[in-house]
Amino acid sequence: MAKVSISPNRTTDKTIRTIDRKRERERKKMFHRAKDHDQEFSVLLIQRLVDREIIETDNVGVLQEDIAAQLGKLPYIEDFDLQMKVAPLRTLVQDPNIVSLYFTQYLIEDLVNHPAIQDIFGDDLDIYRAVDSVFRVLRQE
Repeated sequence: MAKVSISPNRTTDKTIRTIDRKRERERKKMFHRAKDHDQEFSVLLIQRLVDREIIETDNVGVLQEDIAAQLGKLPYIEDFDLQMKVAPLRTLVQDPNIVSLYFTQYLIEDLVNHPAIQDIFGDDLDIYRAVDSVFRVLRQE
């Protein structure tokens, strides 16, 4: 009878590849769901940020259009660009939502210079929690 050789390295590598494929599928699904519902999410996100007094703005409509445009681009972002964008916040929470991380960093880095934004208040974790309260539903579907 032939002896079956199970290499711990090979088994570990196979498990890691399986987990990576699952994460990649989940990420793509979330990005496409966000793109498909970009108008609803942009309205909810801006409303949540204003309600929690994280952003101060004089033109909500322009910000909603910008957020909707970013949601539309989300499935087409290169992996390298995505990883570079979320790198500063990757260790912010234990099991982060990649869409929430991306938009938290988008607010902190890009939207802070938007002409319709007077100011952004709160630390990174406060902003992430507000953003994630909107995008949390993407993981549940």
